[in-house]
Amino acid sequence: MTRAAALQVLLAAALWGTTGTAMALAPAAADAAGIGAMRSLLGGLALALLAWRSGDLQRARPLPLRALAGAGIMIAAYQLCFFNGISRNGVALGTMVAIGSAPVLAGILEWGIDGRTPGGRWLAATMLALFGCALLLLPGEGMPAMLEPVGLFLSLGSGLSYAGYALTGKRLLSRMSPNAVMALIFLPGALFLLPLLAVRDLKWVLQPGGFLVILHLGLITTALAYLLFARGLQHLAPSAAVTLSLAEPLVAAALGILLLEERPGSRGLLGMIALAAALLWLSVPGTGGRTGESGRVKR
Repeated sequence: MTRAAALQVLLAAALWGTTGTAMALAPAAADAAGIGAMRSLLGGLALALLAWRSGDLQRARPLPLRALAGAGIMIAAYQLCFFNGISRNGVALGTMVAIGSAPVLAGILEWGIDGRTPGGRWLAATMLALFGCALLLLPGEGMPAMLEPVGLFLSLGSGLSYAGYALTGKRLLSRMSPNAVMALIFLPGALFLLPLLAVRDLKWVLQPGGFLVILHLGLITTALAYLLFARGLQHLAPSAAVTLSLAEPLVAAALGILLLEERPGSRGLLGMIALAAALLWLSVPGTGGRTGESGRVKR
């Protein structure tokens, strides 16, 4: 694993971590599904424009249409499954299942499809990170007696969609530039979500606060963040990249403390420490071997 690639993925995850705070500042009339669709559409258009201006889109020939369509469907499925999952089981539990399942599913897909073993260091760091996420995302009181089954399925579906997108994106990056890959994945994915916009009241977007929120979500947390993620993914195993993206809930929690006056208890602080330690362990090369791009431990 190269340090620069790990830092690019961590920065992308940090930008994703601002999503919750931005949504909290959106007008009251905004709904999660509409925000997700608008975010994807603006981000996809920005990525397409960047790829076209750089010439990367014109050089992306021949196009692997099946892989691109699959990745675009996974991006759209992630948005739909994630937001509907948290609507059924709550933000904390829905987010924990979606984010927590993605690294494990990415490791399984990497092993099952590509025959690559992620490695012991990835496994240990992932387990520590998931422990931190559980402490960070689980509320202290008022937990439901059991998860709503459909919501659980949808949250797991969002984790699987994200893991599949990372694996497919890794393959596409071996044939095309990050600019072209992200544009060709996100623009079709955004178009899949257009029917959602046709049945929603989007007047809130015209309000100054709503417009700024959509600009931030579309240009910063989508276009810029996914471009950084793609550049890092070029040099990382998908399982490692997905685990490093667990920096998202860490940043989200920190912003909640700083900007939204949230006050986590001792369990939340312990979760932040465990998550930060796991990400540091995975991203900084150690003396006992390091996880390479192939996902195996190099010595």
